[in-house]
Amino acid sequence: MLVVDRSGGVIDLNDVARTLLPEVATGDWLRDAVPSWLAEAHRRLAQGSGEPAPGERSGPIAGRVFDAHPTPSDDGDVVWWLVDDTDRRVAEEALRSEQERTGILAEVSSRLLSSLNVSRCMELTARMAADHMADAAVVVAPAQGHRHPFTLAQAGCPVVQDVRAIDTTAVPGLAEALKGFPPVPTRWINPDDIPAWVVPDGFAGPPGSVIVTPLPGHGVPAGALILLRAGTERAFSEGEEVFARLFAARAGAALSTARIYAEQADITATLMRELLPPTLTQVHGVEYAGSYRPSKDTERVGGDFYDVHPGADPSQESLVVLGDVAGKGLEAAVLTGKIRNTLQALLPLAGDHQQMLDLLNSALLTSHHTRFATLVLASARRRAGRVHLRLTSAGHPPPLLLRRNGRVEEAPTRGRLVGAMPSVRARTAETVLAPGETCLLYTDGITEARGGPLGGELFGELRLTQALSECGGLPAEAVVERVQMLAAEWLGSGRHDDMAAVAISAPKSDPRCVVNGHGSVDGTEPRHRRKQ
Repeated sequence: MLVVDRSGGVIDLNDVARTLLPEVATGDWLRDAVPSWLAEAHRRLAQGSGEPAPGERSGPIAGRVFDAHPTPSDDGDVVWWLVDDTDRRVAEEALRSEQERTGILAEVSSRLLSSLNVSRCMELTARMAADHMADAAVVVAPAQGHRHPFTLAQAGCPVVQDVRAIDTTAVPGLAEALKGFPPVPTRWINPDDIPAWVVPDGFAGPPGSVIVTPLPGHGVPAGALILLRAGTERAFSEGEEVFARLFAARAGAALSTARIYAEQADITATLMRELLPPTLTQVHGVEYAGSYRPSKDTERVGGDFYDVHPGADPSQESLVVLGDVAGKGLEAAVLTGKIRNTLQALLPLAGDHQQMLDLLNSALLTSHHTRFATLVLASARRRAGRVHLRLTSAGHPPPLLLRRNGRVEEAPTRGRLVGAMPSVRARTAETVLAPGETCLLYTDGITEARGGPLGGELFGELRLTQALSECGGLPAEAVVERVQMLAAEWLGSGRHDDMAAVAISAPKSDPRCVVNGHGSVDGTEPRHRRKQ
């Protein structure tokens, strides 16, 4: 406490003030003995300018920050109470800093977790680290073979991404960080040891302070983060090291999530390629076309499937399979994959449909699956411009035959479904397609599609037959497209089962094959070239 008269002379001060301001004594002029901010605050008050604002009556004394609170008396003297405000200000600054860091971490989590792309996550991590914590940042990913992907960023410059072989032991603590070990303290890292590839082009001077910290992932390290500051005047503090670890923990979790997603997406894509129906085209002079629509628009696979297994040469039959597994979605798709693989293994027995069905039925009965399936087998071979078919239905709707005159016939084949009974009995029908005629294999998802004017009527076999009769002379691809289009129009936006269709057609014009450089109608060698 100091007592100062109107003219600025010190009248009295207590023991605490003497300790704080040892150079001040009674009778001294205030302006000559105290910091300028306090003398100026007293002058303004004495001149009648009003009490100084809080920011005008606070300042440093002996390395601490004080607030001065005046108490004027009636005779013009002023008692100045000096209150140490250092701790409060330090606490407020710490609170502001913590709030700022919390905001940064929240932004990091929000922006990084919104992306499941590994390259994008690395770019965001490096960019945000350079913007908020350092002059430059480098994100190093785990090795891919003998090379490491890494990303460099510095404020105001484009992010650079590269993949190269690097010596991780050349950066102190980097090899350990990539293995998930705790970070090396910054004070142990000599900035002069940092190799050139870590420092971005255009960096403001040599590195003066470096942080190397791991990016923790889900069970395995997600990489490492390197922070650089130019010069030695702004070395990283212990608090900044701790914050860098918190930042790295969030970035590592996001990178690990993105990497797991990418790996699972690759696995899913690989498996999906095996489950998706194949693209069909002409094989050995016979036209094939297929169309598949899963029960849900968000799914790509389901319980319906089809395959075409070409014969070894035009003289051999090609096997067409179309089936329907009980159920929908991925679980049904898994069983379709099993059935397709089993039939692939049974191709050497394709000459006997009954034997194939018996073996497939046994395989399904001994598996852990509790679902059954219906299917139809069609063996096709082209001879003398006509397509010869053997058709066998196993609990499946019989194929429809579209003749040149527009008449639609039902193939006389029947049989039991597979995977439900100890034995399968099926009857095989044989028929011939003249040029321009088509055989349609389809699943009951088409005939049982509910829609129409009232929304609950089945599409039915009659409408399918009528639609098919209008496709006379059309190529196989046009036939399946029209059938699926009419079924979709009948459905509207209603729910439906998986829908699949395969058309087998005898081309109107003879497709020429090339055998030993000579043309042939059915793929066999021309007569005048055959050996006697």
